[in-house]
Amino acid sequence: MLRSVVWLYLFLFIAFFDLHAQYPILTPFAVSLGAAPSFIGLMMGIYSFTHLPGNLIAGHSIDRFGSRIFIIISLIGAGILMIFQAHVTNPWQLLVVRSISGFVLAFLSPACLALLARYAKSQVEQGKLMAGNGLIHTLASVVSPAAGAYLVSQIGFTMAFQALGIGLIFIGFLAIFMIKQPEQHPSAHHEQEQALTEPDKLAPVVKKPQVPWSFYVLPLAISCSQGILFFELPFIGNQLQSVMDTGILFTAVSLGALCTLSMLFLNDYPAYARTWIGTFILSLLFFLIAVHWPVPLIVTLFMIGMVKGVILPALSAHLLILSGGVKYGRIFSYLSIASSIGSFAGPLLAGQLRAYVSPFFIAFLVLILAVTFIPARKAILPPSLRTPTIPNTKAS
Repeated sequence: MLRSVVWLYLFLFIAFFDLHAQYPILTPFAVSLGAAPSFIGLMMGIYSFTHLPGNLIAGHSIDRFGSRIFIIISLIGAGILMIFQAHVTNPWQLLVVRSISGFVLAFLSPACLALLARYAKSQVEQGKLMAGNGLIHTLASVVSPAAGAYLVSQIGFTMAFQALGIGLIFIGFLAIFMIKQPEQHPSAHHEQEQALTEPDKLAPVVKKPQVPWSFYVLPLAISCSQGILFFELPFIGNQLQSVMDTGILFTAVSLGALCTLSMLFLNDYPAYARTWIGTFILSLLFFLIAVHWPVPLIVTLFMIGMVKGVILPALSAHLLILSGGVKYGRIFSYLSIASSIGSFAGPLLAGQLRAYVSPFFIAFLVLILAVTFIPARKAILPPSLRTPTIPNTKAS
C-alpha cells in the first residue's frame, strides 16, 4: 500500500505542477489573443462550469469502476488538449479548448481523493493521507507558477503549453503501470453494504449516514474566493506587464500554504474547528485587501496561503467524518461539483462587477456567509463502521 501511495503522490505532484504552471500565464496569453477582462472571466468560469457534468458522471463511475482508469484518462486527455491550446489563434478557440479541458479534468480530483481514502485503514490514516495530498498539491504549486512564467519568458506561449502537454501525457502513460488498486476486503464490504441497506438489523436507531447539503456551501465559497483571487492577481498593479511578477504573487500563496501544511501537529485538532476558524480568518483577509490595508500585498497573499493550508485538508477530513466512511467516489464528486460552481461564479462575478465593487469584498461576503452553514455534527455510524478499520467499497 505504501508503495502505491508514494507513486500516486509522485504523479499528483507532477500533474499539479503541470496544471498550476499555466495559471499565471493563461491570462496574459488570452490578452495577447485580444481577449477583454470580461471575456477572460467568462473563460475561467466556463472551465469550471464544464467540471459539473464530469463530476456528476465521476461520482457513480468511480464507485463502480474504480479510480485508476479515470486518473489515467484525465491526465492523457488534459495533455492532448494543452497541446491544442498552444496553437489557438483567437479567444473563442481558447474558450472551446478550456471548456473541454474542464470536463476532462473533472474526473481527476475525485478519483485521486477516493483512491487515497481507500488506501487508508482508519480515519486517522485517512486524515494523514488527505494532509499529504494537500502538501503535495502545495509543493507543486509553490514552484510551478514562477516556473511557468519563466518558461514563457524563455520559449514563448506556444512552446510552453506544448511542453506542459507532453509532460501530462507522459505521466498518464506512466500511471498505467505504477498505480495499483487497493486490496479488497469482501467480508468488510458485505458488512458495510448491509449497514446501508438493512440498518435495522444492526441497530434500530442507526440510519444511513448522510452528509448535510449545507456542508457543500463551504467548498463552493472557498473556490469562489480562490477564483476571484486568481482572476484579479494579474490585474493588480498592472502586473500584466510582467508575467514573472504575477508568477511570484501566485507562489507567495503557495508558500504560505506549505508553511502550515508542514505543521503536522495541526492534524491533531478537530477538523471542524480548523475548518471554521480558517474560513473565518480567510474572509477577514479578503476584507482587508478590499479596504487596502497598509500591508504589502505579497505578505497578505502569504497569509491567505497559510490559512488555505489549514482549511483544505481539514475540509476533506471533516467530509470523511460526516460521510461515515462510505461511497467515497460520490462524496468527493459532490465536493468537486460545489468547488466547480464556486470556481465558475468567482471569475465571472469579478469580471462583470469589478468596475462597481471590489471583487475581494464579494469574496469576503461569500466566505462569511458560508461560515454559518458549516455543519458541526458528526456522522451516525453503523456498528460495522465503528471499528478502526474502514472497508473498501470497490476496487480502484
